[in-house]
Amino acid sequence: MQAARLHEYTEEMDSALSIEEVDDPEPTRSDEVVVDIEGAGWCQTDNHVIEGMWAQYMPQDLPMTLGHENAGTVAATGGEVTVVSEGDQVICHPVMTCGLCRPCRLGDDMHCENVQFPGLSTDGGFAESLLTNERAVIPLPDGVDPTDIAPHADAGITAYHAVKGAVGELNPGDHAVVVGIGGLGHIGLQCLDAMSATEITAVDLKDEALSLATELGAHHTVDPTEEDVTSEIDAITDGRGAKQVLDFVGSDETAALAPDTVAAGGDHYVIGYGGHVHEPTQALVNGEFSFTGTLVGQYTELQELVALVERGDVDLRTTRHDLGDVNAVAERLEHGEIEGRAVITP
Repeated sequence: MQAARLHEYTEEMDSALSIEEVDDPEPTRSDEVVVDIEGAGWCQTDNHVIEGMWAQYMPQDLPMTLGHENAGTVAATGGEVTVVSEGDQVICHPVMTCGLCRPCRLGDDMHCENVQFPGLSTDGGFAESLLTNERAVIPLPDGVDPTDIAPHADAGITAYHAVKGAVGELNPGDHAVVVGIGGLGHIGLQCLDAMSATEITAVDLKDEALSLATELGAHHTVDPTEEDVTSEIDAITDGRGAKQVLDFVGSDETAALAPDTVAAGGDHYVIGYGGHVHEPTQALVNGEFSFTGTLVGQYTELQELVALVERGDVDLRTTRHDLGDVNAVAERLEHGEIEGRAVITP
């Protein structure tokens, strides 16, 4: 089969991956599942993997096939698999977990002590087929297209996981801010609108992103190139600040907004990454607010997100690209030229 392989870390996105013939995966364990990929979402994390940013966090033996937002049709199963059968359409939770360690027993999938992460530590889904396991596959409802839903395997569940944490602290009359209405942020905004009665302000640099935010349920929009974000949030909230901020950018500049925009006792959720938090500890004590990091989400949360998609509450904006276009997609994403999510269709 064909697969997009990373041979060495590089900053050059236009030539990062090579399309090669590799062996078709086969189940060798009783719990393994082979999925014929119909859609694999391209994520900013893929660019970071190419740059080597994940090497210190995940063991990576190159060459490796990238792609961790995967959906398709079950092609083969191990002898003890009962959750799915050949021919079933599925979305794959991004990690393969053991089910036996303490984090797994607690339902904390992302911190499994024996985790395997297709596209980050094992071969992923920028290929015609993917090897995963039974604990990762979620059957899709009738009428849900695997190609369209694939990016929810990471982008969607990551946004949902953060929003689920935030809405537990939001009451009617509270205010929430969504920073960055891109591939993750436009999902998070819809989840926030569907799951809470909060008033929402969207912050983005692009006019088209702010227009999309309004279309998807934002009550207010702020363009940092035209307005002072802190002053605008202060005015919108009558000086109270935002009870919850969902930062899908994670830059130095967006993290720095927290002391002057988060309400007392509120949270600044860091979902996007790449920047740093540079705040005096006194600012956190005085404002009694928290920076909260989030990492993808649980298997059950992906099930819940699929239910929101089936109900029509979350609409994913995607564009489709051939496997041979992976480097062009990486280059365009690096320059902020992709709206919504790009999906590779091997």
